[in-house]
Amino acid sequence: MGTAVDVAGLVDRARDGEPRAVARLISLVEQASSALPEVAAALAPHTGNAQVIGLTGAPGVGKSTSTNALVRAFRAQGKRVAVIAVDPSSPFSGGALLGDRVRMGDHATDPGVFIRSMATRGHLGGLSWATPQALRVLDAAGFDVVLVETVGVGQSEVEIVALADTTIVLLAPGMGDGIQAAKAGILEIADVFVVNKADRDGADQTARDLKYMISLGRRDREGPLWRPPVVKTVAARMEGLDRVVEAITEHQSWMAEHGELRERRLRRAGAEIEAIAVERVRTRFGPVDQLAKRVVEGELDPFAAAEVLISGNLRP
Repeated sequence: MGTAVDVAGLVDRARDGEPRAVARLISLVEQASSALPEVAAALAPHTGNAQVIGLTGAPGVGKSTSTNALVRAFRAQGKRVAVIAVDPSSPFSGGALLGDRVRMGDHATDPGVFIRSMATRGHLGGLSWATPQALRVLDAAGFDVVLVETVGVGQSEVEIVALADTTIVLLAPGMGDGIQAAKAGILEIADVFVVNKADRDGADQTARDLKYMISLGRRDREGPLWRPPVVKTVAARMEGLDRVVEAITEHQSWMAEHGELRERRLRRAGAEIEAIAVERVRTRFGPVDQLAKRVVEGELDPFAAAEVLISGNLRP
């Protein structure tokens, strides 16, 4: 039996900006605590204000450095910033290997910044199953901006679009990223492209290739069209970050004008409801070993087995 949780007290303290209360609420989310429905109900009236920005891209493009630089840029505007860094899971503990990111250590004493690493727990999408609920905690706790940095695991990176208001795709010259972006369908999800490490040879060519692919890939779209800008940065030296923040602001304004922000948030809520329902159904059904055995032995086909599972009419 778990210890009783004072949900109302935790939520009040998180709303007052207490980092330990925010961390505790996110831990309850990660642990799938029995108090989670109560937590969600307490948070609901306070959500819907945070700007959620996703950062994704292949390993080595400088996602953590860029996230760090964006935190600085938003803090310079006086905004409270939270970071969820979704890391590879440890095969032993299931925890986040990189902990709370030593690379962002310069923000450790800033009360206006909250950084949390979350493990993917083997989930190929690069996002922890708990990330949507963690976003709600940070939103309700009054953070103006929440940055979600994904692992960067190839084609499944597109999952970030389900969570973010604005998705930033990072690339770097000399890594064949333009071709990889086209393969992974990242062109379809990016709201802002950032060519980081722009002091390297090939940065201009990478930017030109991206602009060309954008012009090819979006000609057949109907309705209002946002054309993702391509911004060159050297995040380690804070170069180009003002333009990235400007591009994010322009995208937010465009979405507000065309009703896209509400549409994205409706899709996000729908996906969240579905994920919770599926997880609850799966928990209620329990293991499907016996049904799987009957399918392998030819006694049942997979569709019939699924119907048995849904009906709850399991028999030995």
